[in-house]
Amino acid sequence: MKKLRFAILGTGFWSYFQIPGWQELEGVECVAAYNRTRSKAELVAKQFGIPKVYDNPEELLDKEDLDFVDIITGVETHASFVQMAADRKLNIVCQKPMAMSLAEAEAMVATSHKAQIQLLINENWRWQYPIRQFKRILDEGHIGKPFRARVHYCNSFPVFENQPFLKELDQFILTDIGSHILDTSRYLFGDAHSLYCQTARVHPDIKGEDVATVIMKMGDDISVNCEMSYASRTEIEHFPQTYIYVEGDRGFLELGPDYTIRETTSEGTHIRRFPPKHFRWADPAYDLVHSSIVDCQADLLKHLQGHNMAETTGDDNLKTARLVFLSYDSARQNNVVKTDNTSIAK
Repeated sequence: MKKLRFAILGTGFWSYFQIPGWQELEGVECVAAYNRTRSKAELVAKQFGIPKVYDNPEELLDKEDLDFVDIITGVETHASFVQMAADRKLNIVCQKPMAMSLAEAEAMVATSHKAQIQLLINENWRWQYPIRQFKRILDEGHIGKPFRARVHYCNSFPVFENQPFLKELDQFILTDIGSHILDTSRYLFGDAHSLYCQTARVHPDIKGEDVATVIMKMGDDISVNCEMSYASRTEIEHFPQTYIYVEGDRGFLELGPDYTIRETTSEGTHIRRFPPKHFRWADPAYDLVHSSIVDCQADLLKHLQGHNMAETTGDDNLKTARLVFLSYDSARQNNVVKTDNTSIAK
């Protein structure tokens, strides 16, 4: 099978990890890189052996023979780049969060349908190895029918130091980490039926919220509490680990610090540890996240090769985007909102 050829649009922070993530896979090669600041694209191209560099995205798309593009730019540019690629009948991988609003996300998916191309979202959080193992053990059913869960991502990691643009976002933690946590909750427990959200801003020098709590009724009548914070200094924090606690009618399942899963039933507590794989190019502080990029992109590549349906298609990620923007609505209105057939406030 021939290698699929792709170009990256955007050579910022995450390109330094998504590109080597692709390079871990067989059957795909990056042949061109775009950035509006050409020197930044040249640095990335030199580091990863990418042959062509552009500072004009349309010139790249018109000149290169591509199978797909990987959009790694800021969210405010996603819709325009999706339109450019769709106009040229190119399949698309797009960074999360998909769009600036639910209406924009819906329009992007509609554009892909009209052009009859694939729109896939690089939503990697659910692909973290400990979370995949947690899902496998949960589905084995030893703790019985789940009735309540808690998904906890709270730490004091200085995220604004390596991504200072995050300070300027009017909407921050729900669109940034919230898109991950709400998507992971959907992966674990099924789609949401209703939600209630509260937010707060603790860091005084940022525009958006850095704390959010979302309570959802999900799947088969499971109450799920999602806690997100970049302002919480706790004894148990280990960035960027997510802790998950599930109560079932026959036991309890926990993903806790250091990638440790504890399963408690009437027979006792079974403890196992599932650390992520380390890649030589990964930042040690982000090992858990960077290793999940490889598995996520492997799933996307199989879809583009026609082998399977990816988990995080544009259509599927719309459901996550809807939860994100309904959460903002709930926080503004201070009420519970239904997730089905509910319009988003403009």
